[in-house]
Amino acid sequence: MQTINRLDMLRNSVAALRSDGSTMALVPTMGALHEGHLALVRAARQRADHVCVSIFVNPTQFGPNEDLDAYPRQLETDSAMLEAEGVTLLWAPAVDEMYPDGFATSIAVAGVSANFCGASRPGHFDGVATVVCKLFNQVRPDVACFGEKDWQQLAVIRRMARDLDLNFPHADQIAGIPTMREADGLAMSSRNRYLSVQDRETAAILPSAMRNAKDRIEAGHDVSAALAELEQTLIAAGFGGVDYAGLADADSLAPLRMLANEPARLLVAARIGGTRLIDNLAIRAAPSADAATNG
Repeated sequence: MQTINRLDMLRNSVAALRSDGSTMALVPTMGALHEGHLALVRAARQRADHVCVSIFVNPTQFGPNEDLDAYPRQLETDSAMLEAEGVTLLWAPAVDEMYPDGFATSIAVAGVSANFCGASRPGHFDGVATVVCKLFNQVRPDVACFGEKDWQQLAVIRRMARDLDLNFPHADQIAGIPTMREADGLAMSSRNRYLSVQDRETAAILPSAMRNAKDRIEAGHDVSAALAELEQTLIAAGFGGVDYAGLADADSLAPLRMLANEPARLLVAARIGGTRLIDNLAIRAAPSADAATNG
């Protein structure tokens, strides 16, 4: 595995690897890798001849009171994990390599970024869209793999790729990989290591409460009531607050008051101790009138 820190070296290495017609997959990360990231790497290896993993803690997607300085960094450990998985390239640039003096451009993806994390973390998705677009242009992958745990991020990146007519990768080659979960259902996240022992036990209530809300919504119960019950369950369990709990169209992320015929997503962000956890679940579309009649 090559570890590369300079853009000119990255471009040279990518060109050499692709000179024989080989394909390239990209897995963007911020490091502090866990089994969820490795699932992305394995999915990428199934989709391309070579895999490039980027590790870059992107300052432009953190707000002024967020955990940029505290975000875990463990490049040596991460590198060993990636080499064991057969990764070809590790792209680990410094901040001034990614954002050199005079950098003045930002990408804003309207609509899909407006609600949920976009509302509670102003500017976050501008930072995400900008850095991912740069990574796409730097590596020019045939395919890119992202975790479905941050469903809104995935939707933003797909929208950006469509709107900017990107071909490396094309929007259709931006793969969403199902969320990896701990044995108790909690979504794997680099931020889970912030949790105290007690908070980690309490955190398992999040996926449980979400599954209950999912079942109620799919059974035809009132969406607002199901979401209110979800929030109340989390607060009663010891969560410090719920940033949002909502139902949205799976593609546009437009909030929904009732389950329609299109795929939907239940999205939640909640705080416990000093840690903010996000998660989402697919919601089965309501059966059409014709299907109900014929069934």
